[in-house]
Order: sequence, then C-alpha cells, then structure tokens
Amino acid sequence: MRMDSAGQTHIGRRPHNEDAFCVAPELGLFVVADGLGGQEGGEVASRCVVDTFVGFGLRLGQDRDSMWPTVPDPRRSREENLLAACSALAQRNLQAQRVGRLREMASTVVALAVSENGAAVAHVGDSRLYRLRAGKLESLTRDHSLIEELRDAGMEPPGGSGNLRHLITRALGTDNAEPTVQRLQAEPGDVFLLCSDGLYEPLGVEGLMRRLTLSTAREVCDALVSDAYEAGGKDNITAVVLRVAEA
Repeated sequence: MRMDSAGQTHIGRRPHNEDAFCVAPELGLFVVADGLGGQEGGEVASRCVVDTFVGFGLRLGQDRDSMWPTVPDPRRSREENLLAACSALAQRNLQAQRVGRLREMASTVVALAVSENGAAVAHVGDSRLYRLRAGKLESLTRDHSLIEELRDAGMEPPGGSGNLRHLITRALGTDNAEPTVQRLQAEPGDVFLLCSDGLYEPLGVEGLMRRLTLSTAREVCDALVSDAYEAGGKDNITAVVLRVAEA
C-alpha cells in the first residue's frame, strides 16, 4: 500500500506543548496524544504514550513472535490487537510513573494502524480520527466525554455548555482507560486525519474539509495547523495526515 503521510504540532497560545505525535509509515503506525495533568505531567504523559506505541511496533517489526503485553483476541485483526496491546502497555507505563509531581498526569490517544491486510483505529478520550472518502468527511471516533454520555442517556447537553465539552470520561493513566478499538477499511484515495481537540474545535468540519483536498500530506498538515491558530485556537494544535495513494 502506497501512502503519503506527515505530522505537525504547534504550541498554540499555551505556555507549553502537551501534545505529541508519531508518523511511522514503515510500521504502518500513526499516533496523536494530548497530555493532561499540568505543564510537566501533560508533556511527560503524551510523550510516554507515543513512545510506548512506537516501541512496541518496532519490537514486533523486529520479531513477530515477540511477547505481547495482552493476549491477542482471535476475533480481532492483527491491527486491532496491536493497538489494544499498545494501549494496555501505555496504561501500565503511565500508571507506574504517576507519583510525586506526576501523580495527576494522563493522556488521550488516537492511533491508526495500517497494513496491506487492513486497518484499525483505537482511541481514548477526545482526540479524533477523521476520514475523507469520495468527498465526504466522517469522524470515525466518538469522544469519551461527558457530553457524549449525556447523549447516550437520552439527554441533550444544556445550551451554552461551554467547557462541558472538555470534560472527558476516559484517559490513559487513570482508572478509566479502556480504549475503543475498531476495524477499518483503507481504500485508494482515502485521506485520514488524526488530531487533538486544539485542531478540530476552532476549525469545525468546514474548516477541515477546506484543506484535506490539498495535494500532499505535508501541505494538508501545515495548512490545517496554521488555520487553527489563525482561527484563534488557544490549545496545543496537532495534526497527522495519511493519504492512501490512488490505485
């Protein structure tokens, strides 16, 4: 599968960047993490998550029979099991470090695994995966947030809910860290966007669509991050883009 990929992050209007990402096409692995827990904790948490995903991906790339941190589920694809295992390992690594000044740290994550055999996404929190296919943009993840829980319970969030949208109900490092893992199909012409809330909130669907049709993944990333900042985005801003080459 031929792919064009790129990533970009920007501090936004915050004093520190607590986002982290990886673009590893050689592993078929793409990750965005948004750290929580204050300046130092957030930075450490997001970097720990990304390093854990890449580290386990590298280990499997070198030894396909390497020991897994979780027992693979035979009902899942290899890509789904890979992301579930990475999430579990990141959870262990974060919880082991949550002491002292890092005791409140945690992180969201959204990760995409792609191979010739298929694709999968895993997420915890409110970092998202979008897919542009045949001119239609769709969010393939659903936030683990208070707003979505209210909707599940048949209640519409109150008007002008403001910061309610920032209240997430799952995060790696906390006691509620179960990832949602889904199998996907990657088709020629698909464009995937992994991003933190600092990107999608100031832009909305129309703002994302306006840039996702640019020629290269690098152009898309740079334009989206710049647009989000110019739109007044105050949070850290991160985008990872994967374009699947046309057949």
